[in-house]
Amino acid sequence: MFYKTNQDLPLEIRDRLSEAAQDLYRAAYNSTIQWYGEATKAHKVAASAVKMKLARDLSILV
Repeated sequence: MFYKTNQDLPLEIRDRLSEAAQDLYRAAYNSTIQWYGEATKAHKVAASAVKMKLARDLSILV
């Protein structure tokens, strides 16, 4: 199942992440689900992508 828009994302994701982070999550999820076909793995990869981006952004500010 692909997420076409951020509104299609689970409520927990929409409530916790900014619009830009939702875009990244959705792109990572869709790419992973297309490649592996496993929703659990796709959610883990998407969450990791958001965490990595946040960590990079925070390290630039320090």
